[in-house]
Amino acid sequence: MNAFIDFFAHLTSLQKFVWIVGLLVVFWLLEGAYPLRKFKYDKWQHAFTNFILLSTTIVINVLFGVATVGIFSWLEVSGFGLLNMVDLPIWVELILAVMLLDFLAQYVVHFMLHKVRFMWRFHMVHHSDTNVDVTSGTRHHPIDYFMRELFSLLAILIAGLPLAYYLVYRILTVLFTYFSHANIQLPRALDKTISMVFVSPNTHKFHHHHEMPWTDTNFGNIFSIWDRVFGTFVYHDTKDIVYGLDILDDGKANDIIYQLKVPFAYKKNSSGISTQIIKEE
Repeated sequence: MNAFIDFFAHLTSLQKFVWIVGLLVVFWLLEGAYPLRKFKYDKWQHAFTNFILLSTTIVINVLFGVATVGIFSWLEVSGFGLLNMVDLPIWVELILAVMLLDFLAQYVVHFMLHKVRFMWRFHMVHHSDTNVDVTSGTRHHPIDYFMRELFSLLAILIAGLPLAYYLVYRILTVLFTYFSHANIQLPRALDKTISMVFVSPNTHKFHHHHEMPWTDTNFGNIFSIWDRVFGTFVYHDTKDIVYGLDILDDGKANDIIYQLKVPFAYKKNSSGISTQIIKEE
């Protein structure tokens, strides 16, 4: 187990990049062989928009990585955090660390991104995708992703995580993000079995439905248990899902300028109140 932890503690930037690209390629190929939906769209044009947003995510990751180096060193020296208060087997600590990070840095912040109006403005960009596939997992407005990283930092401090545990979590997060967004058809029984504990492809697709109440369900990334515990889990027929958002212009789902402007687009209604109206009439 120590060798496993040591491997993640010394992951290079190249290894992390290869993991990201490798998963994108694998799920891209699986989408072609076993598609859940047969989209009539330019897959490369769609991916280009999402990869531009991925580039901003990578930059933010690098900046946060530099900023947190000192924090991990301080945690190691100070003994601050929940995991430093107990003496548990490494494998137990690792599972608890991943679960805490998934809860705070995924479920909680994701729930807030939907419920806090200011945060929702930026998260809409992720939901504006009308052709959800593996590249949709890379589609985040820079400020959306920045807020997510702040919650990751909070989880690191609360738990007193060592760097290696955090990197294991990040590797798993990338895997489940691309797995859950991928346009792949799993046998329904298998998908439903996976969804008992983890977020399956079908599970997350309901979250990308264009209307409430499904839009505000299935907030988890790795574990589905948070949604089950807090009553935000749904599972129905994927044929009923329509991707996108009913308040956005579907025709501009791949317009990167439009997407970056979405959080700041407002009009005055008849009462003179500033409301968000993005769809052109």
